[in-house]
Amino acid sequence: MTTTGIDARLDRIGTNDSYVIIPMDHGITMGAVQGLKDIESTIDGVTSGGADAVLTQKGIAPRVHEHKNGKGYIVHLNGSTTIGPDEQDKRLTGTVEEAVRVGADAVSFHINVGSDHEPDQISQLSEITANAQRLGIPVLAMAYARGPGVDSEDPEALGHAVRLAEELGADIVKTGYSGDAESFQHVVESTRLPVVIAGGSKGTDRETVEMVRGVMDAGGSGVSMGRSIFQHENPEAIAKAVAGVVHHDLSTDDALAKAGLALEA
Repeated sequence: MTTTGIDARLDRIGTNDSYVIIPMDHGITMGAVQGLKDIESTIDGVTSGGADAVLTQKGIAPRVHEHKNGKGYIVHLNGSTTIGPDEQDKRLTGTVEEAVRVGADAVSFHINVGSDHEPDQISQLSEITANAQRLGIPVLAMAYARGPGVDSEDPEALGHAVRLAEELGADIVKTGYSGDAESFQHVVESTRLPVVIAGGSKGTDRETVEMVRGVMDAGGSGVSMGRSIFQHENPEAIAKAVAGVVHHDLSTDDALAKAGLALEA
């Protein structure tokens, strides 16, 4: 159930019900990798390029606000590291109240549907959505199909993951891509929520933009794409190309061309 506050804040992190969100919470997961050491410049670049919102852990908030060019801000509420015992074991790193205090327009939470940690993450996401609803804060659920015997690109598994997010009270859901528009349509139809996709590891510019085109053709609502954008040699340009598809319905070639990126990339 939405409220005036949730609707108003959704407008701050999207454009006309579509979303180009750039998560940059990877510092807790991977360390200060390319694009995150000087996160201020990266935030300025992607928001100048057309991103609607950026996303970080709460401690990075002081480095965000002066550089986001009036765009939206999301605080992520759980995490893990690649050098820890189990990267899928995402633990709570903050609360909705803390996110509000550091100036967030929304919060996000990662759940691995099908993993050994799913039960705890279900309980935690349920509590977060209840607290967020009370405060009028939107929740972006990052609901992935991940776990023993789970195919992370299977549209049935992805459809289950996005439906779980709706059942638990999220307002937007992010998940993996099934590989093509035809199969991803099932994922989009599995929920009434806006569905955005993760970018995964960095591919070519064409691969990135073609994936975004497929999501939009399937009825999706945009992207929540990290490394493919913040680790790009020109984050502003690739953000512009992605936003061209999401917000202006450009073809892959037109989006790349308007962003000044090589068509053969």
